Amino acid sequence: MEGAAHRRLRVLARQLQRSIDASVAEQEAVNPQSCANQSKLAGYKKMDILRWNGWGYKDTEFRVNQEGCVELTGDRYLFSGKVLPNFRSWAEKEIGLNMDTQVTGQEACPVPAARRNEDFIRAVAKACKRLSFEDGERLFHGHGHSCQEIYTLRFSSFERLPDVVIYPSKHEDVEAIVAAAHAHNVVLIPFGGGTNVSQALLCPPNEERMIVSLDMSEMNRIKWVDRDNLLACIEAGAIGKEMEKELNKFGVCLGHEPDSFEFSSLGGWVATRASGMKKNVYGNIEDVVIKIKFVTPTGTVEKNTQVPRMSVGPDVNQFILGSEGTLGVVTECVVRVRPLPRVRKYGSIVFPDFDSGAAYMFAVGKKRWQPVSIRLMDNVQFQLGMSLKPATDSAAKALVDKAKKFFVTKIRGFSPDRMTAVTLMFEGETDDVAAQEKRIYGLCSKFGGLNGGPENGERGYFLTYMIAYLRDYAFQYGFIAESFETSVPWNNVLAVCENTKERIRRSCEQKGVPIAPLVSCRITQLYDTGACVYFYFGFIYLGIKADPIQLFSEIEEEAREEILANGGSVSHHHGVGKLRKRYYVPAVSETGARMLQGIKQIVDPKNIFANGNIL
Repeated sequence: MEGAAHRRLRVLARQLQRSIDASVAEQEAVNPQSCANQSKLAGYKKMDILRWNGWGYKDTEFRVNQEGCVELTGDRYLFSGKVLPNFRSWAEKEIGLNMDTQVTGQEACPVPAARRNEDFIRAVAKACKRLSFEDGERLFHGHGHSCQEIYTLRFSSFERLPDVVIYPSKHEDVEAIVAAAHAHNVVLIPFGGGTNVSQALLCPPNEERMIVSLDMSEMNRIKWVDRDNLLACIEAGAIGKEMEKELNKFGVCLGHEPDSFEFSSLGGWVATRASGMKKNVYGNIEDVVIKIKFVTPTGTVEKNTQVPRMSVGPDVNQFILGSEGTLGVVTECVVRVRPLPRVRKYGSIVFPDFDSGAAYMFAVGKKRWQPVSIRLMDNVQFQLGMSLKPATDSAAKALVDKAKKFFVTKIRGFSPDRMTAVTLMFEGETDDVAAQEKRIYGLCSKFGGLNGGPENGERGYFLTYMIAYLRDYAFQYGFIAESFETSVPWNNVLAVCENTKERIRRSCEQKGVPIAPLVSCRITQLYDTGACVYFYFGFIYLGIKADPIQLFSEIEEEAREEILANGGSVSHHHGVGKLRKRYYVPAVSETGARMLQGIKQIVDPKNIFANGNIL
């Protein structure tokens, strides 16, 4: 009979072999094909391909061609290089754009002189890959992508910008930089992908100290992938789309895909407590992250293990998630990954009206039948999506499209001015996807829905990546717009949707907006207890005497007050930043706010991470 000592030796041998196997996997993960060597958005190189005064790539934009039709330039997206023959007429009719008259913005945004702390600069000289005082880099890192910030870039100036941009290349660099900032009383503002829409990256205008933008994009390596335990260790500067592409090489995926997926970073997701369009299967960021390495002025926070769950007092991850750069900076995370799905399919369902679609979403959520993504868009978004349908050279396809439209509108009696659509994405094994489709399409008829086909579904998800490009395109015709979101209990969803849209319309009228605003919403992520609702609104500001930014902000604030009055939250995943900070204390209570203040005092007693967010 084997003794206890021999059994322990065998267990230790197996553990040693697993460690060796993990080490081999780690070496494979950091080979020259790693994420770090593939990134085009690392360091200052991103400024060569990204716009300085708007969203996205320089080679991608909506523009009017010589024939007077709108087209999408470049070759990066589903409809890139294609003409969109219906968009111009829709935009001119529905939102009042006059595409014959453009508003010319400034060629460059003024940049104030930099403030220098020479002792700090000398202290960090060897702890960074690049340290730059160049005006273009300082401007690029001094804002996010709210409409107020984009308007300022094009037509005004910022009171304060980062004085220097520093790019660390490893965790130890960050520790050295944070220690130097603490020693020399310098402000640090972490910078991931720069896609924030809560004004979290704006520099406090009254800050007298030197401000550093700590750009994490050079720290973008996938350090190891453990297929057995479905874990990966990834540096915080990794950009979503690039990171996912690299993980796919190992047969796994993260599945966290916010609308900013192309440009936002892992560290930014953690800092804002982010969510993604595929949350229904893969979870929100708090479900994805297992372990965080977090540098503060008084030391580095890190769990000593990466187990599925711990009962060891309050979870330190929860102090870090959503901290928005106020306590420290994330340098790397161990995240949960999933096997790469074999099948991805798109689909859509059209409903006669928004209420029918919302009732269907409620039923799907209660049954927990939601596929990886299911989103209900209202009639305005439905019409926008249809207006972005590209021209076709196929007579047969055009005939089929006309037949579909005839069946839906004439035979089934759906009104083009009321009908809505659910866009669908399915992922998984072949049999699983087939079962999901059967349930989802089988249920829709009980609510008056019709299968709208995969093309409409794919176009709906294409629209996700186009919203910010469309907003910036409309800027040049005097149209200012933005999106915001909330989470709502199920029994309040319709009230929030209807009342918030009506409040925006009423506010615009009362404040003298001459043309009725564009107001739209969609229901996105589903939960047992409620859903996330996204709103979009905008208006023509030409001819208005008031400051467009001030006017827009006032209307947006009224909309948020309406959401709160109808049982919604301050934010579902965009975070607080500076835009919503007045709502933070009521949301968490005065005692809850003091808890955060207490943590801040312990880990950052000199207020080095002084971006002014949340509190």
